Amino acid sequence: MSPTSDQPGGTSGFERVANARSKYHCPACGAEANWNPTKHALVCPFCGTESPAELKERDDQTVIVEHDLAEALRSIPDSALGWQAEKTSVRCQSCDAVSVFDASKVGQRCDFCGSAQLVPYEQVKDAFTPESLLPLKVDEPAARDLIRKWYRSRWFAPNKLRTKALTDTAKAIYLPYWTFDANVHATWTAESGTYTGKDRKNIRWRPASGELSHFFDDDLVAASKGVNPAYLRAVEPFPTSTLIPYDPGYLAGWTVERYQIDLVNAATTSRRQMDSALRAMCARQVPGDTHRNLVVNSTFTNQRFKHILVPVWLLTYVFRNKSFQVLVNGVTGKIDGGRPWSWIKISIVVLIALVIWYIAATN
Repeated sequence: MSPTSDQPGGTSGFERVANARSKYHCPACGAEANWNPTKHALVCPFCGTESPAELKERDDQTVIVEHDLAEALRSIPDSALGWQAEKTSVRCQSCDAVSVFDASKVGQRCDFCGSAQLVPYEQVKDAFTPESLLPLKVDEPAARDLIRKWYRSRWFAPNKLRTKALTDTAKAIYLPYWTFDANVHATWTAESGTYTGKDRKNIRWRPASGELSHFFDDDLVAASKGVNPAYLRAVEPFPTSTLIPYDPGYLAGWTVERYQIDLVNAATTSRRQMDSALRAMCARQVPGDTHRNLVVNSTFTNQRFKHILVPVWLLTYVFRNKSFQVLVNGVTGKIDGGRPWSWIKISIVVLIALVIWYIAATN
């Protein structure tokens, strides 16, 4: 579990944890500098000038702020809202993602689906402040190499897809996540079954019961709607043990998605995930060969949460009028995505299999 801290000044312990510098301009040409994970510096994409970054880093004294979930659900004060730097939010009319840009830099196309249908997004209140993040570790050349290898490994994809790996642009994006902690004590009852024959048709049933305690640490719930959730799950986990306090300098030059799943819905999702995992743990405790009628009663205590940002490299491409995404975990390099299928290649493999089957059947 991450070290916790509740700041004074509010009933829920929320407080701004980072003071943003409002501008990250290149000292040589004045253009906007980008955070470069390889050089650990702000680098101008136009003239290449490096600006040494004095950003927050993780050490033995690092405190990652977490909050009491019950209190937060009752009341979230305005002091915990906002991006701490001037930002502009836009919503994509195609995929419904809400992207947060530096005020002077608003993309012409959606980074998530490539659509040009971007409209200003007016919020009733600003977004809940991200209080910690994972810095981008995989730089653009490494991300492009991973994507090229991924393209080449898709044997059943059209050959033209490999060419796209040399021309498509991958973009670094920070995605919103919620994490949840909880201590759980569970009691369970079930009928334990023992096979009495080799055919497993005869089962002797007996009552069984037990209990267990478990601590859920940083159960992840994605708050993004811009990225395909199946691809996102495939590139998880994100190493939350290396989180650092939020510093907007790490976001310089990159797009940030505003959370689309709020705390209430995220907490509900996390509870479902924990309940499912807990049920599986209890099921493994049931003795015998099989079981039925498992009933689990659980008590959750010390429930805490935090809002974090995690980096990914996202490539969105269109192939034969259909949009696809490829996603790279910006910390671990794990990759997944969508691709078209070459029915010619599939037909050839099926034909070869039929020929082999025919030869084997006639011999």
